[in-house]
Amino acid sequence: MDPLSDEKIVDSWHTNATPWTAAVRDQRIESRRLVTDRAIIDAITGRQPRSVLDLGCGEGWLVRALAARGVREVIGVDVVPALIDQARAAGGGEFRVASYEAIARGELGITVDVAVANFALIGKEAVDALIKSAPKLLNPGGALVIQTLHPVVACGDLPYMDGWREGSWAGFSDDFTDPAPWYFRTLETWVRLIASSGLTLVEMREPIHPATNKPASVLFIARSAA
Repeated sequence: MDPLSDEKIVDSWHTNATPWTAAVRDQRIESRRLVTDRAIIDAITGRQPRSVLDLGCGEGWLVRALAARGVREVIGVDVVPALIDQARAAGGGEFRVASYEAIARGELGITVDVAVANFALIGKEAVDALIKSAPKLLNPGGALVIQTLHPVVACGDLPYMDGWREGSWAGFSDDFTDPAPWYFRTLETWVRLIASSGLTLVEMREPIHPATNKPASVLFIARSAA
């Protein structure tokens, strides 16, 4: 298996499903607790959707949060069965096992008002295909909402150009092993990828971390045709 590949990302998440569930449910990730969880909820609920699809839902926290805020239909999908098992056990919505490749091929067979990917687009080919197929997931006037690492901040000291990077569990417990690689994209590349899907980018947000005063993430909101 190529250590820098979409396949390796999925393999890593199979390995780390249990510690990840604990980290999320115990609110151990500071940036999420202080900034990014609220940022994604606000971006979605601000559109007043009746239905939401959470792409790469993990253990299901966002599905539960949206259902608690009155969204009538919330569906979470993830490629890792162990994470979906955790999500189903907690309840709060509908959960399905599905890969991004299957979703891109239209195998879910649903459309929603908002499709969201919250820190869930870290690969290359599978992500490209998923974004380009996003309009097929949306009702007329629906939106794709993406929250991801802010490229300018996440770049660190490495060159500001697209490419695979090794992963790290720095700051996490020793329960995490075998970190997933990730594919770095510049802001320009993100905008171009969204445009290539036929969606219209209507807003970009940069939630600020209160301790560092730097962007904790970047949010893209793209709209389908009415």
